[in-house]
Amino acid sequence: MAMDYFGALGAFVQSAETRSFTEAGRRLGISSSAVGKAIARLEEELGARLFHRSTRSITLTAEGELFLARCQRILTEFDTARAELSEAGATPQGKLRVGLPHIGEHFMHHLTAFQQAFPNIELEMSFTDRLVNVIEEGFDAVIRIGELSDSRLTMRQLRGYRHHLVAAPAYLAQHGMPLRPEELTSHVCLRYRFPSSGKLATWPLETLNPETPGESAAIELPQSVIADGTGPLQAMAEAGVGIALLPDFAITDALLHGRLVSVLTEHVQDHRRICILWPSSRQPLPKIKAFVDFMVARLGAPDDIEGFYHPKILN
Repeated sequence: MAMDYFGALGAFVQSAETRSFTEAGRRLGISSSAVGKAIARLEEELGARLFHRSTRSITLTAEGELFLARCQRILTEFDTARAELSEAGATPQGKLRVGLPHIGEHFMHHLTAFQQAFPNIELEMSFTDRLVNVIEEGFDAVIRIGELSDSRLTMRQLRGYRHHLVAAPAYLAQHGMPLRPEELTSHVCLRYRFPSSGKLATWPLETLNPETPGESAAIELPQSVIADGTGPLQAMAEAGVGIALLPDFAITDALLHGRLVSVLTEHVQDHRRICILWPSSRQPLPKIKAFVDFMVARLGAPDDIEGFYHPKILN
């Protein structure tokens, strides 16, 4: 007759933790003699004595102590695997806390579509440029700019994006099209300030330093308008107030329909990566898996290095 290893391991662990065959049997719903026989068969199989027995008590041998630690891990892994398999087929539901950078406000149509597709999920969104601690702060998933390494987190890359310098045709008709980055010093520059740090975002312009050939020169840009959100900057750029540096996924429609025009395209050297991260586990909860799969489908894979928009599509 084949030995019931899991039953024997359960009897052993319960006996070791309670120091009693009787109590172990009560917890398992079997007799104390059945527990004793299961452990005796296990000792015979292992070729090692697991308990010191007396008429009043049982205590673990050195071999029993070593075996107990292993058995506890095995049974814990089994319970976890069983729970994960059960959850894998469950309907995505419950509270889902998601962290996004402020620029993630441009993803609202995707997040709205997700909520409509999964009405049983209670979506809680937190927008901040601060580097949140995903696990300690209780986030189920976060979308971040750049690639970050944390052994406690699983990561999927999404499609990257590029920044573009843009202005309205009316502004350029009045002030002229800048042909070199240095000419921006005489233009109205709409600047973004990071809410978390208070620092102004730099414009990734590439221009040569005449004093040190081959090196890039820094340009002191005007701070004509400053905002801690890209939405207001885009609205002012479309209204013809000035030139703004904006992410391509925010301005695709404005560029395609001529409300904005790219400026100094060949001088803007910039590409950002977007990733989605969540606490590592062998099988993510259905609500997390649903969110990750949905955002990957909507935002795309990282293969498109040109980002969401590229001027070539207008040609």
